[in-house]
Amino acid sequence: MLTGTERKNISIGAAVSIVLKQHQRTGQLTEGVVQAILTKSPQHPHGIKVRLESGQIGRVKEIHEE
Repeated sequence: MLTGTERKNISIGAAVSIVLKQHQRTGQLTEGVVQAILTKSPQHPHGIKVRLESGQIGRVKEIHEE
């Protein structure tokens, strides 16, 4: 399973697990499909920030392989 710290691993339409801002302390994951990639840099130590199709925004922790 790929981690979400590198932008090149994430594509629009990919199934991912993210951690929302309000769940950063607990690490609770939310699953969804990437609508937009918000982080511009090629990598981020805490995960690339994305917007899901549901409108939720968070940092990618896991990328689910098809």
